[in-house]
Amino acid sequence: MDFTNKENYNFDDLIEIMKYLRAPNGCPWDRVQTHESIRSNFIEETYEVIEAIDNKDSELLKEELGDVLLQVVFHSEMSAEENEFDINDVINGVCKKLVERHPHVFGDVKAENSEEALKSWDNVKMAKKSQKKQSEAMDSVSKALPSLMRAEKIQKKAAKVGFDWEDVNGALEKVCEETDELKEAVRIGNTDSQSEELGDLLFSVVNVSRFIKVDSEKALYDACDKFTDRFKKLELLAEKRDIDIKTASLSQLDSLWEEVK
Repeated sequence: MDFTNKENYNFDDLIEIMKYLRAPNGCPWDRVQTHESIRSNFIEETYEVIEAIDNKDSELLKEELGDVLLQVVFHSEMSAEENEFDINDVINGVCKKLVERHPHVFGDVKAENSEEALKSWDNVKMAKKSQKKQSEAMDSVSKALPSLMRAEKIQKKAAKVGFDWEDVNGALEKVCEETDELKEAVRIGNTDSQSEELGDLLFSVVNVSRFIKVDSEKALYDACDKFTDRFKKLELLAEKRDIDIKTASLSQLDSLWEEVK
């Protein structure tokens, strides 16, 4: 089959190309891959989509979405070879899910705004998964998610049954409480307790972000960028003043840091 002289390709072409790459006369690398061996590739491609979105780069977004789609087709083809499922089963499943979880669109349920639509989605989701307790819904949150995202999802599920602070002030007070407990754990020198209290502090900070409607993952992402940019400026300023930052004192570095802020 000749795939080289086509001006425009479609989804069916993508599937056939993937099959060809996995065939005995295909690519040696593609043939030996497994779900596990390309697991990290999927994660990497997903984050590259996020970066394209953050940069508002539509051309890059188009390319990176293609890479994610390739991962979906790749995994589906490997499963098809094991007679487990194929790409059509994947498409069938997600279409059914969309129809089932939108009874306010395809059924008789009413949803006048996005909040009511989300509530409808969650109700159908819990019923579909036979989840009678909210803790079961919490357990269903993927443990492979970045921990800040997982924490927010778990907190939102607790909030749906009323287990939540009345306002952000309660969440802020909890941050102070957890900070004091971490300080005490550090003072005592209990390593296990330090890890536990640090986790509690991070969890409580996510609670605050949820109340003020700030994406904690994005906030930390931006903080990393801000720190890196300021450190670059610190290095440039140190260079202009003939200061070697590797041998400079902490007070010198702090002084430079305050200047670049």
